[in-house]
Amino acid sequence: MGICVYVRFLGIFQRLSGKKRFKLKLDEPATVRDVIMKLMGVFSSDFKRVLVDSQFDDPKPNALILIGGKEISALQGIETEVKDADEIVLIPMVHGG
Repeated sequence: MGICVYVRFLGIFQRLSGKKRFKLKLDEPATVRDVIMKLMGVFSSDFKRVLVDSQFDDPKPNALILIGGKEISALQGIETEVKDADEIVLIPMVHGG
């Protein structure tokens, strides 16, 4: 059985996706990792470059990710389960040098 989640993009994620909000269909059970992998398949390589840790080519996001207003590190990290109608918010990390 499938679920639908909603991904809200902020900052550069909104610019690269061309969307503020995106509905995503996933197979159940699904995790944040599944959401990230699916988003990388839908959007441009630039989107992937910004979202994924380039050193490890791993879906370890370069973003704060919120589910239900809670940052995923306070839950089960990238393996946090997502449920039908959840809203996932991607907030880009700001890096300086």
